[in-house]
Amino acid sequence: MGTNPTDRPLLILHLEDSQADQRLAALTLRRAQLNCSVVSVDQLPDFLKQLQTQAFDLVLADYYLPGFTAIQAWEAAQQLPHCPPFVLLSGAIGEAAAVDAIRLGISDYLLKDDIARLPHVLTRALEVHEARRAREQAVAELAASERRLAELTEHLQTSIEQERTAIAREIHDDIGGSLTAVKFDLAWITRNATPLPAVGEHAQSALEMLQHALGASQRIMMNLRPPVLDQGLAAAIQWLAEGFERRTGTPVTLLLHPLRAPLSQAVQLVAYRTTQEALTNVAKYAAATAVHIDMSDAEGVLTVEVRDNGCGIGPEQRDKPKAFGLRGLAERARTVGGWLDVSSQLGQGSSIIVSIPLTPGTDFDPAEELS
Repeated sequence: MGTNPTDRPLLILHLEDSQADQRLAALTLRRAQLNCSVVSVDQLPDFLKQLQTQAFDLVLADYYLPGFTAIQAWEAAQQLPHCPPFVLLSGAIGEAAAVDAIRLGISDYLLKDDIARLPHVLTRALEVHEARRAREQAVAELAASERRLAELTEHLQTSIEQERTAIAREIHDDIGGSLTAVKFDLAWITRNATPLPAVGEHAQSALEMLQHALGASQRIMMNLRPPVLDQGLAAAIQWLAEGFERRTGTPVTLLLHPLRAPLSQAVQLVAYRTTQEALTNVAKYAAATAVHIDMSDAEGVLTVEVRDNGCGIGPEQRDKPKAFGLRGLAERARTVGGWLDVSSQLGQGSSIIVSIPLTPGTDFDPAEELS
């Protein structure tokens, strides 16, 4: 119960038109030494007024009253901000009506012929009501916590992409520009170092290393924020597949259906990063000999599937404490209203599918600043 009965009397509202039955119920509760205070009413307006002006712990109600029933009183009380638990105490209710009342949410019922059990029934109803209220509060708190976690995840993902974009720009504008300038100077030294062959050889070697550094910086920049995304998701996925084939030698089959509508940058980025992470996992763990990538937006849902014929993912691998890859992809998908499906069998490969509804309500763009 919200308040311990030893701290204050339970406040009970008794909806009953018989004064004799009102007195009998009050006497039964006193004999059981139940610490309570009972307010009795017999009209629906008075009943609702009492509920609006006082915080009752429980309602005890006869089933049939002048001009209305306890069910009507219950339904009216449900419209109030705080509705206490209901217990029916009646001598004229059938079993079917009692069952219907319980289905509607009324806590319990008791026949007046069995009124000696009233204290026990009330106590049990209060305990059940408090347990239900505590559970609802816990569910609400869990939902709020999950919502805050989703908001934090979205914020972190957006921040990460912004940082990646900023770093890619730094590499392109500063490091890339400086390396290109040094490359031109080394090329000039190579052309004009004929009297000193050793100088020319060192300059040529440095030029080759510089070319390697330029290639590495471009590769890092592309991984951080690939400009190919500006050409569309299909082009970006094709670029990922070609890079994967070059690095691993594993062939990739692409089935990229033409998209019916343009995608927001946020949706493209989620699909791209999911594909990128899935291919990384295949390269690291799958030992696959073939990879298939399918993309479509049939029925208003963008789906991208990365499927391989490798060794598969075992349950223990998914549940490892620090296995954040797939969990991170699932959280990333949620930021745009999507979800991640992972299916795998040991020795028979794996499939990772990201699905994102493309309805107007979900096509928001938290990564708008990344362009």
